[in-house]
Parts: sequence; structure tokens; C-alpha cells
Amino acid sequence: MLEILLVQLSKPSVWLWLAIALVISYAVHRFGRLLLRALRGQIDPRMLKALRWLWLLVVVVGYVAYATYKIYLPNIPVLFALGQNIAEGFRNTAGQAVVIVALALIAWRMVGTFSERIVPGNDEFNRRNVRVQTLKGVVESTLKVIIIIISLIAGLQALGVNATSLLAGVSVLGLAVGFGAQSLIKDVFTGFFILLEDQYGVGDVITVNSGLLSGNVERLNLRVTALRALDGTVHIVPNGQINTVSVSSKDWSRVVATVDVTYQANINEALRVLKAVSDEIYADGEWRRYFLEEPEIQGVTQLAPDGVTLRALFKVLPKSQYAIGREFNRRIKIAMDQAGIEIPFPQRSLNFGGAPIEIRLTRDDGGESGPTDQDRTRSPIKPSETRDPEDED
Repeated sequence: MLEILLVQLSKPSVWLWLAIALVISYAVHRFGRLLLRALRGQIDPRMLKALRWLWLLVVVVGYVAYATYKIYLPNIPVLFALGQNIAEGFRNTAGQAVVIVALALIAWRMVGTFSERIVPGNDEFNRRNVRVQTLKGVVESTLKVIIIIISLIAGLQALGVNATSLLAGVSVLGLAVGFGAQSLIKDVFTGFFILLEDQYGVGDVITVNSGLLSGNVERLNLRVTALRALDGTVHIVPNGQINTVSVSSKDWSRVVATVDVTYQANINEALRVLKAVSDEIYADGEWRRYFLEEPEIQGVTQLAPDGVTLRALFKVLPKSQYAIGREFNRRIKIAMDQAGIEIPFPQRSLNFGGAPIEIRLTRDDGGESGPTDQDRTRSPIKPSETRDPEDED
């Protein structure tokens, strides 16, 4: 018996069949565990645990019996006969169907598991992570579709259906359907070029079709783009219906830091305050890491009906413009109050009859702009990094 065992194990074909049988046994075991999982909550947990161990024992004994038959050890009659029956059973339609379903389930789970391990989640936002996460979702969904198609073809072959002739008929039907599904084809082609050119990806903040829809890209595949709006609404947009895309988080972003002052204010002093606050945020260690360049003070940009507009520009990392903009608003308000520079409030002139009557809205606090003893370098709360509501318009 030992001599027969050594001779059989020296054949590469035997090792190949043993490896294939091992994979099939594992697939059948996982398939059985999946079926037992469906019984959770319906039978006693101890009974369920016993069934799991019993199923594992059945699979192990089955593999050992098949190995005994494949190595050809007739001196172990019980296992040899059982292995012969197992081999004949899997040549039948039912056995092949079980193997196909089990292998398909294993492949389905392996796609998700390997994609998570090969491309682990990373909270850091940059173009590489955006593209990797996007391509991960597309490749994963594509592989799952391939698994379904191959499993269906193999299952039809196991049932005795000629898959070749069936595929020929399906191709003719697909051609006919294709003429009526031009929008779907357009979606797929558009999605392909979105991915190829890295126009945007998962995690980007985009505005579609000149402001009709905007949000954070949660999912992107060849057919649709899923946007999460600020209020939590998910917009599903077919890629073929996307004409223009405005990406707010690609490569770098910009904070348009503006402040209005009254016409009676000292403009030069207001500009000095604007520069001081901009340089202060840039020098702050908590915010400095978001800046890509030094702040640019543009000066007086508009003479509006209610006041004078001053503006500075901050070039920052993508998706950080919202938090920095809010911190700037807090600091510039406190700085203007401390400098005694008034931020305008509505002023209107009403004409009654022939002579104009000027109505000015004033406060009873003697013109004080606000408390001047606030510490603008330390915020009581950290500004949120979510995008502003006006980006949803």
C-alpha cells in the first residue's frame, strides 16, 4: 500500500486533482455555511453550532474519500467506494450545479475581500486616493458581472443547454436592444472617459450641469454618478446626461475672503486689518498646513450700494476652503470690531413727493460695532469642513 501511495503521489496529475478537489471542497463548505446562516434565529444556537461542525466533518470526510479514490488506494474499501461515488455524483448535473454555485459564491466574496486588502480605505484626500477608490469600485463591479455571466454559462452547460447557440441568439437580441438603448450606451461611454481622463472621482465635490445638482461623489461607475447633497439627499445622475461638471476639490481650491466696510470707514486701515488677519491665519500652525501659497490681498474690488468690498485670496488644499473661510469670517469680524471699523448695514433712500427723505437704520449702542475684547486667534469651536449651503444652488 505504501509503495502504491508513493507511486501515485509522484504523478503531477494526482496533485493537480487533489488541489482542485480541495478548492471545490472549500467552496462547498462555504456554500453550506451560507445556507446554515440563513437558519440563524430560527433554530437553537447550540443546534446550529452542531450542524456547522457536522457539515465540516462531512466535507473533510468527503475530501479524504475522494483523495483515497484519486490516489487509487482500494485497500481502504470504505473510503475508496465513497470517493468513487462522490466523483460520479459530481459528474452528474446536480453535482456540477452545486460546484458552480459554490465556486461563484467564493469568487464573489474573494473579489470584495481582496479589493479591501489590496486597496485599503484611506481618509486622506488627494488625487491618487480619489482615483484608486473610484477604479476600485468600477473594477469590483465589473468582476462581479463577469462572475455572474460565467456562472450562468457554466450552469446552462451543466443542465445540457448548448450555451454557444444560446449566446448567438442573445447577441442578435442584444443588437436589437442596443438600438433602443442608445442612452445606456451613451452613459457607459461617458463614464469610461470620465474614468480615463480622471475628470472627477469618489470623494470629489462637484456641481453638475451649471448648478442644477451638486454634492459629494459617493459612487461612480460606468453608468451613473451618485451625489450626496448637503441635506443628505442622494442624486443619481446618468453619466450620459452630464454636460458640464464643476469640480471644487481637484488639485487645489481657493478661499475668496471678502469683507464689506461702510463708506465712512478708513479704507487704508481696513486694508491693513484685512492683511493682518490673512497673515495671522497663514502663520497659525493649525491652519498653515492647508495653505499652498501666501495670502494674496487684492484690495478694494467693488463699490457696492451699501459699502466697499475688500477681498483677499487664499490658495489652499482641496476641500479645506470651507473651514478656512469660516475661520476667516470669525477673525475678520472680531478684528474689525477691535479696529472700530464698521461693517455696513442696510441703508435706503425713500422719495415722498418732490423732496427725498433719507431714512438711516442705526443702533442705540452709540455706534459701537461690537465687543472689542474678544480673542480672535482662538475659536471656541472648530469650523466645520463641510461645504457651504450656497454651493447647493
